[in-house]
Amino acid sequence: MACSVPSVASSTFCKLSSPVASLHPSSCLSSNTLSYPKSFTSRSSSLVSRSTPLNKRSFVVKASSEDLPLVGNKAPDFEAEAVFDQEFINVKLSDYIGKKYVILFFYPLDFTFVCPTEITAFSDRYAEFEKLNTEILGVSVDSVFSHLAWVQTDRKSGGLGDLNYPLISDVTKSISKSFGVLIPDQGIALRGLFIIDKEGVIQHSTINNLAIGRSVDETMRTLQALQYVQDNPDEVCPAGWKPGEKSMKPDPKLSKEYFSAI
Repeated sequence: MACSVPSVASSTFCKLSSPVASLHPSSCLSSNTLSYPKSFTSRSSSLVSRSTPLNKRSFVVKASSEDLPLVGNKAPDFEAEAVFDQEFINVKLSDYIGKKYVILFFYPLDFTFVCPTEITAFSDRYAEFEKLNTEILGVSVDSVFSHLAWVQTDRKSGGLGDLNYPLISDVTKSISKSFGVLIPDQGIALRGLFIIDKEGVIQHSTINNLAIGRSVDETMRTLQALQYVQDNPDEVCPAGWKPGEKSMKPDPKLSKEYFSAI
């Protein structure tokens, strides 16, 4: 398995004197049971009437906290210790609301194989995300001591070197659990990635299995598409859209302008 090697500085290395991560119960999804939205119980209730006119926001989903999936919901808030610039800092997700977009990604374990390729790839592209007013946050179940040791390890030796964004410690596994990426019988997280807008709403999520690394290019493209449609709520982005390319009007007649041009 791609991330089965135990951390060199494990989360059990040292017991912290204060809680590493705490979640706000009111903002978290239940992890004990899996309930489907009420709209799923009736096929007819989920259909849109043919006589209902489309408006410019008809393609924007605003889910309630009782519904699945996480996309469309407020991101579960958390406060946790992290390592940044070789120091221990405190990170609170809600501090970014109204200020920045956030790319929150989970990885299984420190000192493994696929994980450093993703972590360093995001760090190397950090300036590009910064120009888009976006912060990057990495999370694993390892302790801040393990994170620090990994950052202090040279890349040529499987380490990370200095990173341009914080690595968060989720030793209680509460953050991973609230975002639905925790593998309970292994106690580690799948490769989940979430794009959270400035209002704190999750607008995109992907979850890869342990052996499959993620694409920084696709994350960037998705972020750019999200920001475009939020700035232009009467438009949508077709498959593979990139900045500068033609978008589409979500209307039976106006959409033909796009289709006739491709």
